[in-house]
Amino acid sequence: MKLSGRDAARFLARPDPGIAGILLYGADAMRVALKRKALVEALVGPKAADEMRLTRLAGADLRRDPAALVDAVKAVGFFPGPRAVLVEDAGEPALAAVKAALEDWAAGDAAIVATAGNLGAGSGLRKAFEAAKTAAAIGVYADPPDRAEVEAALAAAGLAGAGREVTGEIELLARALDPGDFAQFLEKLALYKHGDAGPLVSDDVAAVAPPSGEAEIDEVLMLAADGDARGLARAFRDLGGGSATSVTIAAARYFRTLHAAAAAGDPEAALSRARPPVFGPRRSRMAGQARAFGRERLETALGLVMEAELALRSSRPVPASALVERLLIRIAMLRRG
Repeated sequence: MKLSGRDAARFLARPDPGIAGILLYGADAMRVALKRKALVEALVGPKAADEMRLTRLAGADLRRDPAALVDAVKAVGFFPGPRAVLVEDAGEPALAAVKAALEDWAAGDAAIVATAGNLGAGSGLRKAFEAAKTAAAIGVYADPPDRAEVEAALAAAGLAGAGREVTGEIELLARALDPGDFAQFLEKLALYKHGDAGPLVSDDVAAVAPPSGEAEIDEVLMLAADGDARGLARAFRDLGGGSATSVTIAAARYFRTLHAAAAAGDPEAALSRARPPVFGPRRSRMAGQARAFGRERLETALGLVMEAELALRSSRPVPASALVERLLIRIAMLRRG
């Protein structure tokens, strides 16, 4: 069978233990490798290699010895538990061996996990997995992950249950980072939250997100909240390679803090109790911003930030930097009334 979209994401998160074989293929070797790693762990567990329940074969070797795959699939492991045979860089040379193994597969045999590069619709290897009732083929593309894939990645990292707001921030990061960096970010986030029973919040994400010129971004947000449209336009251009995604996430956090301070009635006291607390001249400046905006206009500002986040997360291409600069100028003009 052929799986794509949400069906593929659900299968990769919770693969059918009775599956005979899965083919992962795509032009981006890193993305395929990350999907393969997650799939193998979901099928046979993270300790399968140590317990000799995972066998690795090179696809090129199967042309010379096609029976090796059937032998590995049928072999009885020393340790109890599910088994898998990983065929790396399968390609068309492995086709005969794969077809024989899928046809001979029976319940209790090891699952076949094959990886390959970009395969066209006419590929015999793709057709073998798509045509088999007990096998599946999944194309791994360079498209940014959607909400379902991000939620699955959070669950796999032990971070399930995040609210929509925090998940949206992580989704933006997933679109801005390459797959390897995003996987490292999730690992760091899981370690950061280890032993903390509290819910995942924006400050947790900010604490472990890759650095992206936070001081410069903070000054841009300060200028927007001051109503200095010209100053922030210059400062935004000085960011250079600053990520539009990082600016948007920081803006959401910043204006939520101002909104909470404005709603509390005593902005300075509220900022001193914020998480993290704000002190010194920065607190006085932010308190003045909260008073100048007022609660209603800060709610409008947060609505504009949310619109920008949705635009950045959409599948259609958008001029990200121009979109975020326009967002901040609109907020600055909002402060000036």
